Amino acid sequence: MSTPLPSHARAVVIGGGLVGCSILYHLAKLGWTDCILLERDELTSGSTWHAAANLHGLHDNNNISKLQYYTMRLYKELEAETGQSCGVFQPGSLYLAQTTDREHQLRIQAAKAKYFGVDFYELSRAEAEEMHPLVNFDGIRCIMFEKDGGNVDPSGVTNAYAQGARQRGVRIERFCPVTATTQKPDGKWTVETPKGNIHADVVVNAAGLWGREVAKLAGFELPLMTMEHQYFVTETMPEIAALDRRLPSVADRDGEYYMRQEGKGLLIGAYEKDGRFWAEDGTPLDFGHELFPDDLERIEENFMRACERVPALGNAGLKRGINGPMIWSPDSAALFGPVPELKNYYCCNGIIPGFSQSGGLGMMLAQWIVQGEPELDMFPWDLARFGIDWTPKSFVKARALDCYSHRFKIHFPYEEREAGRPVKTRPAYERQKQLGAVFGLNFGWEHPLWYAGKDREASETYGFERQPWFHEVARECNALRNDVGIIDVSNFAKYSITGPSAHEWLEKLVGNKVPTETGRSCLTPMLGVRGGIAGDFTITKLDDDAYYMVGSGMAERYHKRFFDSIPLPEGVSFDVMTNAKAGCNIAGPKSRELLQRLTNSDLSNESWKFMRSKRIQIAGADAVALRVSFTGDLGWEVYVDEADQLSLYDALLEAGADLGVTPVGSRSLLSLRVEKGYGSWGREYSPEYWPKEVGLDRLIKLDKPEFMGKAAYEALKDKEPREKLVTFEIETETADAAGGEPIFSRDGKPVGRVSSGAYGHSVGKSIALGFVKTAHAVAGEEFDIAVLGKPHRAIILAKPPFDPEGQRLRG
Repeated sequence: MSTPLPSHARAVVIGGGLVGCSILYHLAKLGWTDCILLERDELTSGSTWHAAANLHGLHDNNNISKLQYYTMRLYKELEAETGQSCGVFQPGSLYLAQTTDREHQLRIQAAKAKYFGVDFYELSRAEAEEMHPLVNFDGIRCIMFEKDGGNVDPSGVTNAYAQGARQRGVRIERFCPVTATTQKPDGKWTVETPKGNIHADVVVNAAGLWGREVAKLAGFELPLMTMEHQYFVTETMPEIAALDRRLPSVADRDGEYYMRQEGKGLLIGAYEKDGRFWAEDGTPLDFGHELFPDDLERIEENFMRACERVPALGNAGLKRGINGPMIWSPDSAALFGPVPELKNYYCCNGIIPGFSQSGGLGMMLAQWIVQGEPELDMFPWDLARFGIDWTPKSFVKARALDCYSHRFKIHFPYEEREAGRPVKTRPAYERQKQLGAVFGLNFGWEHPLWYAGKDREASETYGFERQPWFHEVARECNALRNDVGIIDVSNFAKYSITGPSAHEWLEKLVGNKVPTETGRSCLTPMLGVRGGIAGDFTITKLDDDAYYMVGSGMAERYHKRFFDSIPLPEGVSFDVMTNAKAGCNIAGPKSRELLQRLTNSDLSNESWKFMRSKRIQIAGADAVALRVSFTGDLGWEVYVDEADQLSLYDALLEAGADLGVTPVGSRSLLSLRVEKGYGSWGREYSPEYWPKEVGLDRLIKLDKPEFMGKAAYEALKDKEPREKLVTFEIETETADAAGGEPIFSRDGKPVGRVSSGAYGHSVGKSIALGFVKTAHAVAGEEFDIAVLGKPHRAIILAKPPFDPEGQRLRG
């Protein structure tokens, strides 16, 4: 007779695959032993059991690299802890580059490996041939070896997590499907199953292929799409049977396949261009350990390229083919974290490289649940990076197919994928296209990246080195610095807070003192649970009991969690105005002259000083105008009703024609802010960084009443900063830092990393912002920054290279 389900659990984890079991294990490690995992069938049912289960450590994102290496180390620890084999094979992986760009990518990864202290290094052809005598290395420009690469046993790893969790006292209930999840008034949940109901403090959706169905039980949609994926295993190959060791896996990404040893044969898989969707409207509830019929013709081209690389493969017999489902998010990264619109509901879905990430996913989500916030910035995985109103099924399908078919394509700095777009546009979109705009995607919105010029065809290119648009960005930057530029900032997040206690509520939200005088604005950080920078905002008092707040557009849904954590006082309204309002930043030495032609308001410095704001009429439209500028130059941000955007945009272009007015894109804004030393949320500002480390401690006022994160900040404010944000000048000719590049002392020790980089066109220097260990954060100290994976001399600047005293900004 089975044991009845508990009536209560601190956490119910739904889904007994790899990731669900990892989350349960890590919750138990953090002391949450009153938890239960519910699995509709047997553990590993779904996509876990048929995975190729390859391991790799390095990732384009540094934090994800850290978590992948944590995961790879964890498997051997799990084996020792539980006695359950994880089937770990780590003969290493050979990474091959056929192109210049792939070589750049591998050298960048090798530099990061040195920063992380892991083995990823270049081999000669002779060394590689000795490691893998079956590979033909003709046409290969560069070979790197990752010592820890390999694969694991899917069932072994999953059961090791499960065993480790059970040993800590948590329960796993198999053959127990969840049929309903209902939130109660106190924010807790009732989880219904055929075996009984459980009252849960927290629900975790780790349902894998059924993540969409479980989400719908709670009343929301996850942007996920299922697709078929194939690999096959050969019969025993005599060339491998004759060896007394295991061969390293082969990562020939330019050939668009993956390959590793399986038994005494090879396993080859591919992400073909002609991908197949499956169960578009929902995964069947009775699906389990089934596979689809083989359709190996779809990956024939990939297979032929693998045969060219390993000629012996052409003579091998087919042992078995695997064609099974995988579930994809719109960018192939996890949908991870608490659902902002719900209380106490967490997700961990859409995992593709699960066996490289499972430990990191489990640890970070457990920290978020138990401690209120993960120790690392997890925004690249955070489900809040996708908005509810701009991820229709058509978008999700298009992006999933794009991610699948370009799985091994290089993700270049600043790259924007076209699939599924546009989703959301503003009234000025077509006019901007006429002016030669190339668009990017920012939280659903199309926004100009750069302009090719009126009636000129805009052609986007990508690479690790400077691209042709570098010259257009130079033109835009110089036009703004010398005359006047117009930057569309409509994608900034905008909020209206009104009511008799609006000031009181804002004071509880942010660290700086909120203005009490009408027309005043302030810059302020918002602190996270650990005292780091959860957000940075400009807050303006427009009228009595009326405030206007501007923040990061891509963080709009992320910040909702923080806003909702402080109850609104009676009579206070909080409204998101991002859709309703459009905005322009008019900046440059002639910005005042241009704006004055379109308004009767006095824009003189005596009448309108820096960090002051007013309601004005401009070009016949009602506007909120803030004298601030992310460019670091004289300027105003002007916000109007979306319906007035196009008329304002046209009026600015017409009125400023003789002033040299120029449309300016966000690539130029990056250059302009970096040469001014301005940080940006998600780059320099995140919950991972302390205020003192990024220079925002001056904006936190401890003499005000209690505010979010105050206690955590007080506990760390007198501690020595772990590292500091500084500005570098880099000696480089063909490429600039883009973010993530490791920073080494002149004797080769890793001391930091770049957060943002760009060429400063108005100062004639390659500039980077980055974090270095505090002892090294000294003006004039020299370093090597690994641009393109190679050391480039850099020096810390004492002040930002553009207008260090802020005279232009305040002029």
